[in-house]
Amino acid sequence: MSQVEGTLVIIGGAEDKKGNCDILREFVKLSGSKHARILVITVATELPIEVGNQYIEVFQRIGVEDVRVLDVSNRDAANSPSAVQQIENATGVFFTGGDQIRITTLLGGTQIDAALHKGLEKGMVLAGTSAGASMMSSTMIVEGTGETNPKIGIVDMAPGMEFIRGVVIDQHFAQRGRLGRLLSAVAQYPHHLGLGIDENTAVVVEGLSFRVIGDGAVSVVDAGSLVYSNLPHLRKDDDLALCGIKLHILPAGYRFHLRDRMPILDGDEDSKREGNRELK
Repeated sequence: MSQVEGTLVIIGGAEDKKGNCDILREFVKLSGSKHARILVITVATELPIEVGNQYIEVFQRIGVEDVRVLDVSNRDAANSPSAVQQIENATGVFFTGGDQIRITTLLGGTQIDAALHKGLEKGMVLAGTSAGASMMSSTMIVEGTGETNPKIGIVDMAPGMEFIRGVVIDQHFAQRGRLGRLLSAVAQYPHHLGLGIDENTAVVVEGLSFRVIGDGAVSVVDAGSLVYSNLPHLRKDDDLALCGIKLHILPAGYRFHLRDRMPILDGDEDSKREGNRELK
């Protein structure tokens, strides 16, 4: 697990866009508050105009004066100087939901890809929701079956955009019953931590740790202490046996150290609840 350069806001999907918009407000605050320059990238969705306009309205309503949309429909556009310039001018970049394969296929290895990594190193804030969350890691979940026990073949994996290493991210986690597929993914990649992020919930990654914000929880699956797995003897659709895996459930206000693979428990329950209320 290498240290993340810059700040990531990784959202489990279905973030509040009509009420207090706590997660989006935190993203704007990290991006410079009233001085924020927000760029919404809609490459993941097949409805870029509709989705882009929705986020323009939301960000303007919560006080962002400079918000723009960048849609990329082909790799030529992903290598254009004008697209790179928009990223260089932004203090915060936001990836919408849709299909994470569209993100990696259209942006992977392009000038936009390079500009995003350079921007992070210089302090830009990068956020993504749903598919925009899954693509953040070096190895990502493409699709898989929810609401089932861990099995071989229920999850498909592919290379991600590598904004954060050492984790596998799943979103809409509790709402779509995805523990089984995250366990199946981590069983194949036990050196990675599994992060299952609920809807309207996010992790804010800074350096080597993250903090949880929002209404739900983050499930951290750690197979580092795995003592037994029947994985080598199985065929597709066979049931997995996994012994010794750790599971941490972290609601808003809690923090986790990614390299140490441990929650950071440095306050009582009242202080954690108070810290979460300060975001609202």
